[in-house]
Formats: sequence, C-alpha cells, structure tokens
Amino acid sequence: MATMAKVNTGSARRNRVVASILVNGVLALICLVWLVPLLGLLVSSFRERADIVSSGWWTVLPHQEYVNTTQVQLTRGLPLDQPIEVEGVALTDDQLRAGYSLPDGRRLIWANRRARLVNVQTQQWLTNANFTLSNYQNVLLGQQYTYALADGTTRTEQGENMSKAFINSITVTIPATVIPILLAAFAAYAFAWMRFPGRKIMFAMVVGLLVIPGQVALIPLLRAFSGLQINGTFLALWLVHTGFGLSLAIYLLYNYISGLPREILESAFIDGATPFTIFTRLILPLSVPALASFAIFQFMWVWNDYLNALIFLGTGPESQVVTIKLAQMIGSRGQDWHLLTAGGFISMLLPLAVFFALQRYFVRGLLAGSVKG
Repeated sequence: MATMAKVNTGSARRNRVVASILVNGVLALICLVWLVPLLGLLVSSFRERADIVSSGWWTVLPHQEYVNTTQVQLTRGLPLDQPIEVEGVALTDDQLRAGYSLPDGRRLIWANRRARLVNVQTQQWLTNANFTLSNYQNVLLGQQYTYALADGTTRTEQGENMSKAFINSITVTIPATVIPILLAAFAAYAFAWMRFPGRKIMFAMVVGLLVIPGQVALIPLLRAFSGLQINGTFLALWLVHTGFGLSLAIYLLYNYISGLPREILESAFIDGATPFTIFTRLILPLSVPALASFAIFQFMWVWNDYLNALIFLGTGPESQVVTIKLAQMIGSRGQDWHLLTAGGFISMLLPLAVFFALQRYFVRGLLAGSVKG
C-alpha cells in the first residue's frame, strides 16, 4: 500500500509539472505572438523612411546580406539565349536573374541586364540600425522632414502634428467613460437591491441589448443629432458611446453589486441611511473592482474607435481624434509608414497606462458574481 501511495504521489506530481509546463508554454507563445508585432512597431518608429521602404524591421539585428564588391562588364549586345561566361563560369540568363552562387561563396547577379553589367557580391554581417528621433518630432510637433527619392532627388514635406488630435481623444474618452459608469452604477444598484414593478423585464431588455450591433443605430442617431444640431460636436460622441456602453456596464456592475454582503446594507437601513447614502457611502466604494474593469473596457474601446468618430465628429483638423489622424498619416499613396508607426506607438501609451494602473482590479471585476455561495 505504501508503495502504491508513493507511485500515485509521484504520478500526481509529474502530472502537475507537465500541466504547468503546458500552461506556461501556451501563455509564453501568446505573449510572443503579441510582442513581436509590438516590437516591430517600436523599431520601425525609430527608423528612417528610406530604411522602412527598402527593408524589414528585423534587419536592425545582425544578419548576413549580399553586398556588391565588383562589377563585370560583358560584351555589349551579347546574346542572352546562349551560355554567358562570367568569372570563368558559363551561366544562363535565368541563373543571372535569380542570382548564382559560386563555390567560393560569391554570388553573380544582373546589375543592368540591358547594359550587360553583372554584380559580384559577397556575404557580410550587416545591421540597418540607423535610428532617429525625427519621426516622433514630426508627429508630435509637425516639423518638416526631407527624404530621398529613387531617382536621387530629395523632397521636403510637412510633418503631422498629433498634439491636437491627442487632446481631442482625451476630451472624448474621459467623459465617454465616466458618464456610462455613473449611470450604470445607479441602474445596477436599483436592479440589484430595489424592488419595483417590471424590474426583471427591464433587466432582461438591458441584457438583450448586448447582442444588438451598434451599427444598426448609426443612421437613426445621425438623423436625430442632425435635428438637434449637435452632430459634429463632442456631445454627440459622448451620447453615442454612453448609449452603446450602458448595457455591458449595467450587466457587469449588477453581477458585482448583487453579490455584496446583504448584512452590511441591512445594517445601514436599520441605522436610518437612505438609499442614496447607501449607494454613495457603501456601494460605490465596495464596487471599485467592477468599476475599474469596465473603465478599462470602455476607455480602450472609445480611444480606439474610428467609425463613430468619423460619422458623428468628422475629420476636421479642429475636431479629429487620434484614430482619424492616424488614418490620414499613411499618406495618399501609403508611403508614410515612418510617421504612421511613430503615431501608432504614441497612441498606445495612454491606453496601456490605464490598463496597467487598473489591472489589479481587472480579474476581480470580471469574475464578479460568477460564483455564488
């Protein structure tokens, strides 16, 4: 019996170790999948425009690359449908197009096929770590930048100033996060602890609104706001985000508030506290985890929103938010990736700061009401 117990104990320990390795491995893989694009965005934001266009961000790491050492001028007018002798080797036109590796490690490739000019290349360890802060200066301050074109000429363009768009996004996001939280907290408290006719039906309607896509309300809201002459203002966007976020906020807060100890609220009633006093002195302080978890969701959703900002606020320079500004940064031909990467990384900083500041409440708020004892 003792031997069997030891075997079972060893088997259970081994199973726990294997399970821990699997779980940690999957989590590490998920983190890697998330971090690699983020690292590429960060590296690209410090690279020059010409480097981004000509090579990938991973080339900042040491790597082997073919470098031209000499050029071989063949006989002009040499027929290409016959073997071509270069460096003592007979090659075809297709081999020179693709690049032919010699036994000594050199590579032969066309430099100018029409002029019958062949490059002789060797592999060398290189790094394209030509970092610059000009991308961030252009994005934050709107400074001018100069870049070289393929024909050797240079062009000077005006940078994109994101400061106004950043302030506009903060102006939109903070009220659009605070207003639905306050309204949802009142509603969740009423649904959880107050008895009134139609309470269950109304709560079921609120939960049902979670499955309705917000896009179906865009045209009616646009017509209503146009009639009220508030379309194109921050107030319109506040109302839109408040309406679209209330259902989830009420549902999350209801699950948390309904799980609070009943004895505390009953004691407050016995001591003569009014429902409003109980709400402000007990419910709100005890519901901080749920409030913080929804604040993370709402803040990030509003901050990253593009469609509603485009429809209800517009693209004017005085009212455009960060997402609208980023869409314009890529340029008319999609060539300004050096500005887009810098602007994209700047736009991530505030949501990440909000998440890390409130992350200790995140899991507790999401699991609120999931287990009842």
